[in-house]
Amino acid sequence: MPGDQISVASGFGASLWVARFLGGVRTGGRILDVAAGGGRHMRLALQAGYEVTGIDRDISGLSDLAGQNGVSVVEADLEKGSATPLQERFGPGTFDGVIVTNYLWRPILADVVSTVMDDGILIYETFANGNERVGRGKPSNPDFLLRSGELLDAIRPHLTAIAYEHALLKEPDRVVQRVAAVGMKHKWLFEPPVFV
Repeated sequence: MPGDQISVASGFGASLWVARFLGGVRTGGRILDVAAGGGRHMRLALQAGYEVTGIDRDISGLSDLAGQNGVSVVEADLEKGSATPLQERFGPGTFDGVIVTNYLWRPILADVVSTVMDDGILIYETFANGNERVGRGKPSNPDFLLRSGELLDAIRPHLTAIAYEHALLKEPDRVVQRVAAVGMKHKWLFEPPVFV
């Protein structure tokens, strides 16, 4: 499969990083997709048997999901108002899994981390420094590119990284930073996952 896209397996264009670590969410758990966009990761999680909540300022790409059993769609602009919009709306430690892809708003990074349960997982992947040199188009503004190690700094001390990369991906060329990080009671801290 080219680049980092699932095509045959899911048909949703979901990130392989997300697909790889989705199994870290407890069976039947609740997942929050932050800046859900068109809902590719919501669809993947729903298909895998999870309850999903997607939040975005534009929910038009999620209209077919709204009203389905196990699905919540929330229209909200996370970049306006409080630095804790997720805690205020959902409460701290509410989700078994939190997914963020292709989105960075630094003022709410701590808020994103705080929504992960003690036995939950954060799966985060977005553009990083270096993308301005190799990426086609957006983003190239440093305000929207993670600095080296920034995700690792953001998760500490509440979560532990199980996997981390700052890498150049191909087809299309882009530089990303990504982390899969778990809470202090997550099973993978005691029984590490096996990946083939």
